[in-house]
Amino acid sequence: METAGTTETTETARTTETPGTVETPGAVETVETDAGTARITWHPAKKKTGKSESGARLVLAVSHGAGGGIEARDLQALAAVLPAHGVTVALVEQPWRVAGKKLAPAPRTLDVGWRGLWPALTGPGLPVVAGGRSAGARVACRTATELGAHAVLALSFPLHPPGRPEKSRAAELLGAGVPTLVVQGGNDPFGRPEEFPQGSYELVEVPYGDHGFAVPKRAPVDQDESLTVITDGVLKWVSSLP
Repeated sequence: METAGTTETTETARTTETPGTVETPGAVETVETDAGTARITWHPAKKKTGKSESGARLVLAVSHGAGGGIEARDLQALAAVLPAHGVTVALVEQPWRVAGKKLAPAPRTLDVGWRGLWPALTGPGLPVVAGGRSAGARVACRTATELGAHAVLALSFPLHPPGRPEKSRAAELLGAGVPTLVVQGGNDPFGRPEEFPQGSYELVEVPYGDHGFAVPKRAPVDQDESLTVITDGVLKWVSSLP
């Protein structure tokens, strides 16, 4: 287990649940962490036309929130779009989710799980952008500097509990210490774009989107258009990273 005063966990056995290596599209890798068994679903960057080497230039590792899994629409959209642009997407499931539990553990335990996953995420030897949605975004921000993340992608960052703006979590976002992109729904009850403080991060607004980036049927944009705002915004940002 993690011991007091340390930030490292012991990496143990990793196995794949599909034939072949993790470079196979959709390959699933299990990783033992000090918080339990975690899981990574790999969506490798497409290989360059006419060449044998992978076209990957970085890994985008994104985890789910406290109320859902990697089936979230934004995570699935990123996994579907970014591999064609040189980005390997790793969809990360925290141990509590793999174990079938309905409630996420305390932030400290989420951080332990993420730290235990990190050696697997850096395995391809590429820069890793740490990301997540909601609670997963908080984890990425809290651990970015210590783990050496190349950057942070914060999807639906929960700036505060709904109706409780005085309970701000802005310090986590502002303390990430690496280039950061926030993608936030215009109607997110956990923090609308205009509520975010000034900082060195970038922010992409998804008009009319809620915390899950769902848009009302009466909105002048449909769901597919909203997802395109997300994927286009993330792609432009990762392309600008050194």
